[in-house]
Order: sequence, then structure tokens, then C-alpha cells
Amino acid sequence: MQDPFSAGMPPDPFADDPSDPAAALDALEPAVPLDDAEREAVREDLVDLEVYERLLAPRGIRGLVVICEDCREDHFHDWDMLRASLHQLLADGSVRPHEPAVDPRPEDYVTWDYCRGFADAHAIFGNRR
Repeated sequence: MQDPFSAGMPPDPFADDPSDPAAALDALEPAVPLDDAEREAVREDLVDLEVYERLLAPRGIRGLVVICEDCREDHFHDWDMLRASLHQLLADGSVRPHEPAVDPRPEDYVTWDYCRGFADAHAIFGNRR
């Protein structure tokens, strides 16, 4: 069976390996499923993400940059990887570990706030340049 959350995610280099170092993660507490309000917010994020990608990908934007609250560094997420993470969050309340972008070009990524502003401006002004 194909993993429905694998789109946009790199292949697991330890798939079917009995000495998989991620096996230690099995001891962690399971994720807590989202409540109805959280699920609705994630669904809205998925709709917004589709709009943002449609508007910004043709302009060379590869995805979003998010400041990680744990390490206080920028994390760069391509459109597909972010979509897969949001679908995983809906499925069981967790986000899978993922590999960061390799040597990302920061100018190819924007914030959620930038996306919102761009989409709002596009709705008001259309394709005028």
C-alpha cells in the first residue's frame, strides 16, 4: 500500500531496516488528535496553501520559511512537503520528522504573512503590475 503522506517527502533511507535508528521514536507518547477547531484551522491552511502556491510558484517561490520555535532557526518547506505535513497533522495530530532543504536559497521562500498579503493584494488588484 502506498503511503498517502509521502508526496513531497524524501524516501525513508531506513525503510524495512531492522536497525532503523528512528525505532527509538516508537517509545514516545502518541500524538494527540486535533480537536474540531484545530482540524478546521489546518483545513483552512491547506486551502490557503493551494492559493499561495498557485499565485507564487510561477514567480519562482518554492515554498515557505518558518522560524522554528525549538532551535530559533529558519526552516524552509517546499510546497509539497508542507502540504504532506498538514495532511499528516489532520490524520493523527503529528508532523513527521523531515529532512531540511539542502542549501536552500532564502530568496526562494516567503512567510505565511507574505503569502496572505500577496493573496489579498492579488484579490484587490488582480494581475496588474
